Amino acid sequence: MKLLHFADLHLDTPFRWAGPDLARRRRQALRDALTRILDLAGEHRVDAVLCGGDLYEDERFTPDTVEFVRAAFERVHPLPIYLAPGNHDWFGPQSLYRQASWSPNVHIFTSDRLEPITLAEGLTLWGAAHLKPAGTVGFLSRFRVDRGGVHLALFHGSERSQLPFLPEGEEPHAPFDAAEVAAAGLHHAFVGHYHLPRDAPWHTYPGNPVPLTFGEEGARGVVIATVGPEGTVQRERHQVATVGLRDLAMDVTGCGSAQEVRDRAARLLAGQTGVVRLTLTGELDPRVDLRASDLADVAPWLEALTVRLGALTVAYDLDAIAAEQTVRGQFVRDVMASDLDPELRRRVIVTGLRALDGRSDLEVG
Repeated sequence: MKLLHFADLHLDTPFRWAGPDLARRRRQALRDALTRILDLAGEHRVDAVLCGGDLYEDERFTPDTVEFVRAAFERVHPLPIYLAPGNHDWFGPQSLYRQASWSPNVHIFTSDRLEPITLAEGLTLWGAAHLKPAGTVGFLSRFRVDRGGVHLALFHGSERSQLPFLPEGEEPHAPFDAAEVAAAGLHHAFVGHYHLPRDAPWHTYPGNPVPLTFGEEGARGVVIATVGPEGTVQRERHQVATVGLRDLAMDVTGCGSAQEVRDRAARLLAGQTGVVRLTLTGELDPRVDLRASDLADVAPWLEALTVRLGALTVAYDLDAIAAEQTVRGQFVRDVMASDLDPELRRRVIVTGLRALDGRSDLEVG
């Protein structure tokens, strides 16, 4: 049997890091990705589509989203689609899953305990749902299959060996150990939640099919899994995102003018595509009159370019300035003689010097 597995699409994500226009385009990119996922299922003639949760954002979905998802799934009828709600699309009273008139090919798991669905003779899919946004216990805890054949699981959860650091008091979502999969009598678990893809011996995280924030790079997308008669799983990964998010850093040290900064940025961005976040670092010459907005149009071939300030300093010769018998010399001497923390002292000096120079362009660190 051939299955397509995806998770963590997060329809209606706000994209707070983007401006209104870009955020709207990124949300459309999420819808386009769902269309491509279903098209891919048809192209590869899969027997069913599995979604491991976080299909959408519960607090933000609109009636338009309800109709979009309903129509998208109906379009591929009779291809079976199995949905295991996660912590962002949890199955509650106002859930999107309750608001649509689903076509017969759509099955939504609605219990917080694993329940069986027969995919084919001798092949059972066990699925479960989050019924609240937090506090869901592990689905594999105290679970054992109760029949013969090949057994697969579909749910949204946190495999403990991959758990990132959690703030004090915060609990993981439906945690499980990889060893629990086989111990429960399952041959494989198709899981959502982590955006980092992983093909583990007993479980698969497909990763979020479309990057939602910078730093989410790599071979994320969907997994087409072929399940053998003995429960073996062979996996193929397919990318569905057409526009990526890329993080780049640029050292401005040595640039003597804003034009040199622009030229350096253009060279760095040549050949890049999608959405890029450019972080400026290094030592900025005090003569450079530069604003982050000055670089907004330096790479018009990109979907979007955002510029932020990183470890950027102004290359003032403080000893030389302190020796001046001027207002700014006295200012530097006074601040250097203060009891301020060294890093705060430096920031105060740089900010003050730029103000005395009549500069209000970059607020450098």
